[in-house]
Amino acid sequence: MKVRYTFRCYPTDTQAQELSRVFGHTRFTWNWALRLRTDAWANGERINYNQSSAALTALKKTPEHQWLNEVSCVPLQQSLRNLQTAFGNFFAGRAKYPRFKSKRDRQSAEYTTSAFKYTNSVLSLAKIGKLKVRWSRSFTSQPTTVTISKTGAGRYYVSLVLDETPQTFAKTGESIGVDLGINRLATLSNGERIANLRFTRKYETKLAKAQKSLSRKTKGSGRWNRQRIKVAKVHEKLSNARVDHLNKVTTDIVRRFDVIAVEDLNVRGLVRNRKLAKHISDASFGRFVSMLDYKCVWRGKALVKIDRFFPSSKRCWCCGYVAQAMPLTVRNWQCPDCKREHDRDENAAKNIWNFAVGLTV
Repeated sequence: MKVRYTFRCYPTDTQAQELSRVFGHTRFTWNWALRLRTDAWANGERINYNQSSAALTALKKTPEHQWLNEVSCVPLQQSLRNLQTAFGNFFAGRAKYPRFKSKRDRQSAEYTTSAFKYTNSVLSLAKIGKLKVRWSRSFTSQPTTVTISKTGAGRYYVSLVLDETPQTFAKTGESIGVDLGINRLATLSNGERIANLRFTRKYETKLAKAQKSLSRKTKGSGRWNRQRIKVAKVHEKLSNARVDHLNKVTTDIVRRFDVIAVEDLNVRGLVRNRKLAKHISDASFGRFVSMLDYKCVWRGKALVKIDRFFPSSKRCWCCGYVAQAMPLTVRNWQCPDCKREHDRDENAAKNIWNFAVGLTV
């Protein structure tokens, strides 16, 4: 099974300069190939990876593009392969049309086995040398690809792809239904409630102050660039805190339950609600479910996705009565048939669990 592990790395000043050159060459290759393929498509032609690779080889031989030979050729070829994948996803309807890359976005370069060496926790990249990496976990297999990246906040990360068999969690014989929400991040069918820590609200004052200071500076100046990095650091801290919380919550759920049932939410449709879009994005429903998905595969558990049109909130989990309407303002309701009092989210979680284990038809 292919797994990806990411670690923080600390290049020297010389290595940082060389990496900046690699990022620039890789970004140029992507943008050049994207323009080449876009212009060809406009003229009724199609250019694939092999043709763009041959064109890149010819480009390197021209006097005005000799500088492309200053760095390892592997990241440039991988950039073409990644562009081919991006076009494949676009034509399959899984993604939008590939975009041009900017030097102010996240920078990355991918190396294959011919351009890096990993031995005894020492990682060395072609024309870069040995990198200082903070290894936070151990692994036995050799990495197949290495991606080094630089975030907008100026931090460097190394991402390794390995072929490993993750350790499975012990079977508990338990199953659970999970209802996602804004007031509470998740409500479980056993009555357990997981708080929504609302990280955007926690950092929004600090972020607003940093962005206000950025807006008062001349774009492109040294002070503007230093303030831009400060804003990026706040964004990165917010994102890291959210991901850390989601990782802890999902790992705990996967560890305790063998079968986990969730709704297959249309998150893209939900965020069209301009009153709730900010809170839905902050809760990260899509990432929560995707984390449960791959962790269940890794750990030998099962994830069941319930149809998004299943009336989990409007249906009484005791007698099956379905209410005609259930606005979001209604957090508690009483079933007219069995007179049972329901918490909206807990009732939905129980309905999701009942449907997953076959108690609901």
